[in-house]
Amino acid sequence: MQASATPLENHRVKLSVEVDEGEMEAALDDAARKLSRQVSIKGFRKGKVPKNVLIAHLGGVQGLRSEAIRDALPDFYARAVSETLIDPIAQPDITITAGEVEGPLAFEADVEVRPEVEIAGHRDLRVTIPSPVVTDEEVEAQIDRLRETDAVLRDVDRPIVTGDLVTMDVAIAPVADEGTEPLVMRDYMYTVGSASLTDGVDELIVGLRAGEDLTVNGPLGPSQVATYTMSLKQVHERELPEATDEWVAENTEWPTANEMRDAIVDQMRRRRVIEAQLSQRDATLIALSDLVPEDVVPDALVEDETGSRLHDLSHRLEQQNLTLESFLQMTGQDPEQLLEALRADARRAVRVDLGLRAVARAEGLEPTDEEVGAELASTAEAMGASAGALAENLRETGRVVAFRAEVAKMKASRWLTEHVTFVDPSGVEVDRALLAPDQPDDGDA
Repeated sequence: MQASATPLENHRVKLSVEVDEGEMEAALDDAARKLSRQVSIKGFRKGKVPKNVLIAHLGGVQGLRSEAIRDALPDFYARAVSETLIDPIAQPDITITAGEVEGPLAFEADVEVRPEVEIAGHRDLRVTIPSPVVTDEEVEAQIDRLRETDAVLRDVDRPIVTGDLVTMDVAIAPVADEGTEPLVMRDYMYTVGSASLTDGVDELIVGLRAGEDLTVNGPLGPSQVATYTMSLKQVHERELPEATDEWVAENTEWPTANEMRDAIVDQMRRRRVIEAQLSQRDATLIALSDLVPEDVVPDALVEDETGSRLHDLSHRLEQQNLTLESFLQMTGQDPEQLLEALRADARRAVRVDLGLRAVARAEGLEPTDEEVGAELASTAEAMGASAGALAENLRETGRVVAFRAEVAKMKASRWLTEHVTFVDPSGVEVDRALLAPDQPDDGDA
């Protein structure tokens, strides 16, 4: 088989393919074997029909040839894709130009290919990740949470502040159902700042006193609004015990206050470092995708990725004995809302893909044959197959370029992680030494 590719406009390519007579003969034999297992001809068992009898049954050689071309054309196309190293992203428009009746088969395929985009700014990326640094204030707040378990409530006669515990009567009346009796909760204990009642309470209750009332309209469930009327009865503040060695030894797992603090600092630092480490890759890829202009993202790639995500979701739901309809009911979505959410995620994934390919080209990260071979062997081992069998499958299915691109993208992802600047949520650059896999046990917060 001979194949060539000619670039067209709008990221399209025309493949010109010629299949020699030997390959067509093999395709005819394959079609004959398949049809002999399918047709019923008196006097012959299925699968044992001679080729000449089968041809006569089909009305001549042309019937068998048409069947052979129809069956073999996808394989011929896939092999042509592998030979020309193009990267199709949509179904081709195929036109047979010769050989439908006899002789070598020739066809042309007009297909959209993945665009090669250029991005600017990937060397100057500032990527926001959780701070791996633990502050003294955070440590003290964690210690206070331990002290709160042994706190004493003391009545106070002053304006309410965040952290106070307020005893109140609460009446909740749905706005849409004026005739409905409100739900009344007597002596409800509310921690100011907990945001556990409804929106707006924490902001408006601060500064009020016992004996005053507060009315707020806020959400009641996902789609209903209610009026919350609160009669403030008592205000209590928490009096925390002093974190002495005696209290620590009696109420915690540590023998002294210093050991408790050191252990808390170490635990918090380890957790924060892990959070920062885990966020590095995803945060970097999201930042990279923002460099890819929206107008270069092909709709074909987005729709294909959306379909894959919908299929994966349906498969996961099936494993949990759930239907897509029940999932929509549980999440309060309609089918269009779900598709839009999947499509948004798919568009982001496509932008990441295009961005990584752009970085690989810009930084000369195209993989060597040795790197591709190593990844091929690793992938084949994970699949329980041989590297040779996987390589042949990639060639026959037209995925040689796609596999090589995955190796390039892995290299680009590693390059980015090593070269971007990581900053914390306040914009302060993060010391990369703090992101090392193993952190020391000691050190100040």
